[in-house]
Order: sequence, then structure tokens, then C-alpha cells
Amino acid sequence: MKNLFVKIAAAGLLMLAPAIAQAAEGYSTANVNMRAGPSTRYPAVAVIPAGSSVEIRGCLSDVNWCDVEFYGGRGWVSGQYVQALYQQRRVYVGPQYYRPLGIPMIRFSVDNYWDRYYRNRDFYRDRDRWSRGPDYYYRDRDNRDRDNRDRDRNWRERDGNRDGRDRDRDWRDDNQRDDRQRGERQRDDRRGDDRRPDRRDFDCRPGDPTCDE
Repeated sequence: MKNLFVKIAAAGLLMLAPAIAQAAEGYSTANVNMRAGPSTRYPAVAVIPAGSSVEIRGCLSDVNWCDVEFYGGRGWVSGQYVQALYQQRRVYVGPQYYRPLGIPMIRFSVDNYWDRYYRNRDFYRDRDRWSRGPDYYYRDRDNRDRDNRDRDRNWRERDGNRDGRDRDRDWRDDNQRDDRQRGERQRDDRRGDDRRPDRRDFDCRPGDPTCDE
């Protein structure tokens, strides 16, 4: 019975061994941004000061980026800014050291990772666009910005055209009003010229038959 308990305990330790080796201690070599994904184009979530200790939770196999834990927060840092102790010396974390250091190779998924660590972050609301990758996100953002600029330019041009039309209309109205006023003055002048003078305005000469007695 005692041997059975020993075997069970040993089996339990073997089962726990992979879990124990899920992290390695590392050190940042510079003031470096910890980001929400394995690229400098992902949002920064914290700044890790130079010389700070981090827990390396895993690294990607295709690019040299690692998922690290720093003061309870999680994020991604390039391996060129993280060193680990290997055979009594510090080495930059790279694929050749993953296995000796006990660092697992992992994959990155925006949906799973952000759901777990970034639900309270502002950029989480754009998760669907980020999930296609930072290049797609920035391309979509640039397209949106260009569309907004085009709308603003069209709006300004439309308003400018409307202001121009308003000025033209005001100019025409002023000219028409001036023409109307000139026409009225000219008619008044003609009416004044057409009035027959009153006979009493002239001196009658004796014997002039056009004068009244």
C-alpha cells in the first residue's frame, strides 16, 4: 500500500512538471513597452523599467516575442530586450534558449488573450479589427481617416459654393435694386419733363391770343 502511494505521488509530480516549467525568470535590458500583442504596432499597456524582473510565460516560435508578466500585468515584449540566466550568465532570450530555459512555445490570439487580460482597456472595443492583425487595423483606420477627410473637404467645398452662391445672389439683388431705383428716377425725370407748363407761369404780351383776358 505504501508503494502505491509513492507511485501515485510520483505520477502527480510528473503531471505537474509541465505546469511548473511554464515560466522562466527574465530581466528587461532597457525601458521597454509591454504591448498588447507581439508587435510594436499593438497598443502599449505598460512600461517595464530597465533591470526589472519579469516572468516569461512563453514565446512565439516564428518571431522573437515573448508573453511576460510584470507586477501582475500581462503583455508582450521583444526577446531582444529580455535576458535570462543560462549557465551562470545572462543571455538574450531567443529560440535557441527556449527549451534549455523551460520556456514553452505558444501562439497568440487577440480574442483569447484580450478577453483574459484587457477587457477594461479602451482599445478592447476595437478587438474585432485588431484580431485581423495590426496591419489590417491601421489600414482600416487610415481608410476611415481618409474618408473623414474627404467628407470634411466636400463639406467645406459645399459650404464654400453655397457662400459663393449667396454672395452672387446678394450682388445680383443689389444690382437689380440699383437698376430699379435708377429706372424710377429716370421715369420721374421724364414725367417732370412731360408736364405742360402753366400759362400763368408766362408773361402775356398785349395782343397775344393765347393769353387769357
